[in-house]
Amino acid sequence: MIFDTDVLIWYFRGNIKAAEAIDAEEVRNISLVTYMELLQGAKNKQEAHTIKGFLKDFGFSTLPLSENIGHRASIYIEEYTLANGIGVADALLAATAVEEGEVLFSANTKHFKCVKELQQKQFRP
Repeated sequence: MIFDTDVLIWYFRGNIKAAEAIDAEEVRNISLVTYMELLQGAKNKQEAHTIKGFLKDFGFSTLPLSENIGHRASIYIEEYTLANGIGVADALLAATAVEEGEVLFSANTKHFKCVKELQQKQFRP
């Protein structure tokens, strides 16, 4: 399972459903894009340290970007940006999930509905 940034943000806000969803998964992955988005959103060094500690303590693996992921994401941008508004971060996240053969767990499934080969599970906060 690949967790979208939004699910983790819900967790940090104290959402019990997000905590239960994370706890229920044995295999917890995030894209490198999610890792960067989380750290970018940190207000200070202590918050960044908390985020990194949480990811380590809960056994999250950060999936790296690869040439195949970049290529697939660029195709998604070409095909879906004008018609569906998919952005760079979402294209990279979707491409990571497809290339890794993983399900993407996100509250923002509408962002990804244009990507037919993507397996999704919707989070409802």
